This record gives sequence, C-alpha cells and structure tokens, in this order.
Amino acid sequence: MVVTREPGAGELGASIRQILLHGGDMPSMSELFLFLADRANHVETLIRPALERGETVICDRFADSTVVYQGFGRGLDLGMLRQLNRLATSGLEPDVTLLLDLPVEIGLARVTEKDRMDQMVESFHQKVRDGFLTEAALQPSRWRLIDATDSADKVLDAAWRALSS
Repeated sequence: MVVTREPGAGELGASIRQILLHGGDMPSMSELFLFLADRANHVETLIRPALERGETVICDRFADSTVVYQGFGRGLDLGMLRQLNRLATSGLEPDVTLLLDLPVEIGLARVTEKDRMDQMVESFHQKVRDGFLTEAALQPSRWRLIDATDSADKVLDAAWRALSS
C-alpha cells in the first residue's frame, strides 16, 4: 500500500507544497497551475507506477480538491478545472473518495498551525464544504461521506469500514 498526499509528494511536490501553503498571496490561476503541476508529477512518478505494480494507493487530496477549492472556493470555471485535471492525471480517477465532513467552525477550531489556505475567511471554507458535498452528490457510487465530528479513532474506523464496503 502506498500512502501519499497532494500537494507535496516527492522533492518537486515538497517545493510546490511550501509555496502553496506558506507563500504569500497569489492570483487564483497561479495557484491552480501549481496544484496541477504537482498533480501531473505525482501521478507520473508515484501513483501510476504504484498502480501498475498492483499496489493500492491512498492519497490525501486529489483532483476533486482542485475542483472544489479553485472552483467553488475561488470561483474558477468548473468545466475548465475538470478538463485541466483530466490532462494533469492523464484521465486517472480514484475508485473511492472519502469525504471527512464536519461543520466549518469545528474544522477551523481543530487547526493548530494555520497555513495560507487555513487563513482564508470562513465564507471561503463554507463554499469549499458545500462544494465537496455537491461533488459527492454528483457521483454517489464513488464518494463515501464520513461524519468527522467524532473522535479521530471513530473517524478512522468509519473510514476503514467505508473502504471495505
């Protein structure tokens, strides 16, 4: 099993993650292309090779996050984002997506060290949550909704159960 994350896998990903999470303000399109560059590299160098070896890949965030954060949150065109994600992933899509859902105020209260994205206003985070719920409703056979208001152990148990079903 390979466990990975976006942004931030590999040397290139780590550099992009640093810019995205700890850099200053940037135009929405610049942010988008950094995420897409990280994703294209991530798929090519880590995810696809692991899948070709027959391994299971668990990734913390992937293409749906870009649709939600840059589309619902930043207001970029959803169709364009979907098309660019297909390009960056060469059409690779997850078999299952877990959505750890909780109210915005609880999520923000749990953050101990705020990065650039965490510092966005609450209304941005509400748009993001609503976007994730909208995306999940569009493909209910792929998405598994997990109530993340519980303890970490209970959320983890729910996630493993969702992956087993």
